[in-house]
Amino acid sequence: MTDEFKDTVIVVTGAAGGVGQAVSGWLAARGARVFDLDRRQPAPAVGEFVPADVLDPDSIDDAVATVVAKAGRIDGLVAAAGLSEEPTPAEDMPVEVWQRTIDVNLTGVFLSCQRIGRVMLDQGRGRIVTIASMSGAHVVNNPQQQVAYNSSKAGVVAMTKSLAFEWAARGVRVNALSPGYVDTPLLASKVAMHPIWKGATPLGRFAAPREVAAAAGWLLSDAAAFCCGTELLMDGGYTLA
Repeated sequence: MTDEFKDTVIVVTGAAGGVGQAVSGWLAARGARVFDLDRRQPAPAVGEFVPADVLDPDSIDDAVATVVAKAGRIDGLVAAAGLSEEPTPAEDMPVEVWQRTIDVNLTGVFLSCQRIGRVMLDQGRGRIVTIASMSGAHVVNNPQQQVAYNSSKAGVVAMTKSLAFEWAARGVRVNALSPGYVDTPLLASKVAMHPIWKGATPLGRFAAPREVAAAAGWLLSDAAAFCCGTELLMDGGYTLA
């Protein structure tokens, strides 16, 4: 491992999830001081856990204040909190399911970026990576129907570009990472779908969480210093068809 992120302070939201936990571990192994924000503590713990609910602005503000009090600043954010709904035809989509998906996947990401972005803007420097999805660029309907999820992730990409445009001149870079299917516990629970999803992916496999973490790390790094409002699509070729 290297120490390319030594002396950097990075917040990861959704850190108890498969992708968030991988990102936290990848960054910590490279010298970052990582703060894991989630409603539940990641297991095994990697970073410093700070309880937070991305749907509660006050909760995020409290968590941000805790991080700043402990570390003095925030250099980076990976906004990885999210969920997926059960496949449902659009005409049968319960409004509660639609709203919950939009709330967590879009509003929660916005509130995290907004609250932590304020700290970065005051500093005059910061780097944000939002975790979107290939579903934001390509209607993934093979065979699941997921209008709420697709819509929420397209919203994350558009929001990322808007924030990037507003904040670039003030020293804050904002970019989106859009993975395809990632081999997380959530994906493992849908084993019946695996042959279909793998068959539709030219590389013939799912992404490993560490690969997604490495891509997020690259967007946070100086190597990506000229990336502003970029959507990095890493889907094993799924959206080529």
